[in-house]
Amino acid sequence: MKNHLVRVYSSKEHLDRSNQLAWKMAEIATDKTPVGPEVTEMVINRIIDNASVAIASLNRRPVASARAMAIAHPRPNGATVFGMPNTQKFSCEWATWANGTAVRELDYHDTFLAADYSHPGDSIPPLLAVAQQKESPSRAPSRNRYCL
Repeated sequence: MKNHLVRVYSSKEHLDRSNQLAWKMAEIATDKTPVGPEVTEMVINRIIDNASVAIASLNRRPVASARAMAIAHPRPNGATVFGMPNTQKFSCEWATWANGTAVRELDYHDTFLAADYSHPGDSIPPLLAVAQQKESPSRAPSRNRYCL
């Protein structure tokens, strides 16, 4: 396992793109290292958990507001948004905002076993939205696309 130092940088500080957190997350997401069955099962569990809390929060005001913002940014071949038909696509940035809000609205207090600095709900919505917009195929044997 490789640990990454994460800290806040002032706008005056220059940070090379390859040292930015988003870049490091993208490197991890595109890593070709084989994933074992235990990891696959845990990833599936985390995605199910994210989808469950997102669906439960769909009618809450912050989620409806974030979704309305995303709906204002349609994009052909974009990403899906919880609560919208899968045939409608939106900019991955706005889909991330809406889906992340939906996931964290009811799961905001969950510290994910208190073992890590962040929660899977903070990473899964952006990774899925970017994968959808880039039309990245899944490595799951029975699926050919990521879907929310």
